[in-house]
Amino acid sequence: MAAKTGDIVIKKYANRRLYNTGTSTYVTLEDLAEMVKRNEDFTVQDAKTGEDITHSVLTQIIFELENKDGQTMLPIPFLRQLIAYYGDQMQVVLPTFLEQSMSAFVKEQERMREQLSTAFGKSPIDMMNINSPMKLVEEQVRRNTEMLQHAMRMFTPFPLNKTAGAAEAAEAPAAETAKKDTGLDELKEQIAAMQRKLDSLDK
Repeated sequence: MAAKTGDIVIKKYANRRLYNTGTSTYVTLEDLAEMVKRNEDFTVQDAKTGEDITHSVLTQIIFELENKDGQTMLPIPFLRQLIAYYGDQMQVVLPTFLEQSMSAFVKEQERMREQLSTAFGKSPIDMMNINSPMKLVEEQVRRNTEMLQHAMRMFTPFPLNKTAGAAEAAEAPAAETAKKDTGLDELKEQIAAMQRKLDSLDK
């Protein structure tokens, strides 16, 4: 695995050509995809304005890969649900949740590889029990739920537990308390809705 350089700049020109300033060569989206797989960190800039357009280029790479035969990874229900969150109140939470979820999945993948490398001395049944893909998915769903709850605590401006809510209610005016209770109920419903969507993805 190549070390992250952090200083590779890719220039994108008006004709859509991409120029790697580190190697002084023109590259393609496929080349950038390979750089990502090699863990090479880079930034894509508009050659004319200097604007950072890394996000849009990476999104374009995903689009290109998804349109290749046999490489689709994003299920249609997931894409629909992802689109639905744009403009939603939960949009501020989702990026952190997805980032943490993918990070946890990568760690779980490494753990599974280690188990496979040491499982050759075990019986086939033991190997199936230890390295079952379904167990990996179930464990990931459980961790996803925990990470979602953590992300919600990070972005929620008021407590989610009853004890803290009761303490604030005792100090706040009745009108303000009612307002907070309404907001809490709405947030709980949003969390429940997201959990139902996660459960549907798992199924």
